[in-house]
Amino acid sequence: MHVVISGYYGFDNVGDEAILYSIIRTLKEIQPDIKITVLSNNPEKTSYTYHVHSVNRRNIVAIRKAIKESDGLISGGGSLLQDITGPMSIPYYTGVIQLAKWHRKPVFIYAQGMGPINRKFSKLIVRMTLNKTDHITVRDDNSKSLLKLLGVKLDARLAPDPVLGLDSSTFISPWMESQDISNSIISVSVRHWKEYTSFKPKIARSLDHLVQNGNTVIFVPMHGLHDHHASEEVASLMEEKCLISPHDATIQEKIALIGKSQLLIGMRLHSLIFSAINATPFIAISYDPKIDSFAEIYNQPVIGDVTATSWGEKELVEKVKWILERSEEHETYIKQKLKICKEEAMETALGAIRTIRASAKVN
Repeated sequence: MHVVISGYYGFDNVGDEAILYSIIRTLKEIQPDIKITVLSNNPEKTSYTYHVHSVNRRNIVAIRKAIKESDGLISGGGSLLQDITGPMSIPYYTGVIQLAKWHRKPVFIYAQGMGPINRKFSKLIVRMTLNKTDHITVRDDNSKSLLKLLGVKLDARLAPDPVLGLDSSTFISPWMESQDISNSIISVSVRHWKEYTSFKPKIARSLDHLVQNGNTVIFVPMHGLHDHHASEEVASLMEEKCLISPHDATIQEKIALIGKSQLLIGMRLHSLIFSAINATPFIAISYDPKIDSFAEIYNQPVIGDVTATSWGEKELVEKVKWILERSEEHETYIKQKLKICKEEAMETALGAIRTIRASAKVN
C-alpha cells in the first residue's frame, strides 16, 4: 500500500512534526511495508528524519504524480482547515484533496481540528470538498459541530490527536540532563500572537514568583526560532533567573523535558499534548478555541485568553499552587484519559488503512 500524507510539514513546527512522526510510526506499526510519501516544505529533511519519500508541497507536478501513483490520501492532522492565520490554508489543503478525488483516490481526514472558518468562500469550499471525502475524523466536539453547521453531510468521528498515541517512556533530554537542576521544574511554552503583548509581562511576573518559591523555570520553544524569540522576550521581562531549552531539540527531547516537569504553563497546543502524554498537569493560556477544547478534555484549567484582562499574575500563581497541591489527583485523571486516547489513536490509523485498502480493492 502507498499513501500520501498532506499537512503543515517541513516548517520546523514541533507540534505538526510530532503529528507526522506519530502518524508514520502508527501506520508502520500496523503495516510495516507501507510506502509513505509526505508533502513537505523541506522534503530532504522530512525524508531524512522520518525515512519516507517526500516531495515539495509547492510542486504541483510532483504532488499530482505522487497522488496518481498512490492508493490514497491522508489529510491531517492539526488545524489545516482554518482561515485565522491567513486566506491560503484552506484553498491549499482542499486543493490537494480535490486533486486526489480527480484521480479517484480515497481521502481520509485524519484527526483534524476544524476552524475557525470566517470567510464565506472558505466555508463554501470546505463544505464542497469534505462532502467528497471517504472518512472524516476530528479531534474535538467543536470541530464536529462546525462541520455540521457548514453543511458537511458525512458524519465525522471523534479521534484524539495522533501524538496522544505515543509512548514517551524511553525519551530523554540530554540538554536537561547536562543542567544542574535540583529544584522542581515548571516548563513554559509561549508564542507571539498577532499584536497582543500584554500577556507577556503577566506571565513574566508570575514566573518570578514561582522561581522565588523554589522552582526552576524552563522555556520550551515549540516552533523553532519563532518561539525562541518569544521565550527570550518573556525571559527578559523577568527579574529572576530562568532557562531556555534549545529551539532545535528533537520532538522526543522536548517531550522528555516536559515529562520531567511538575507542571507546564503552555500556549502551544502541542505543549499541552506533550504534557498530557507524560501525565504532567498543565495550565493553558488560550489564543484559539482548540486550546480550550483540549484543556476541557483533560480537565485542566485555562487561566484565560491572551486578549483578556480578567487574569493576571496573582490568578496564575494561585492556580499553579492549586494544581500542585492536587498533582496526584490530576496525574491520575490524565493517565486514565490517556489510556483511552492511546487505543483510539491506534483505531484512527487502522481506519485510515481500512478506508484506503477497501477503495484500492474496488478500483
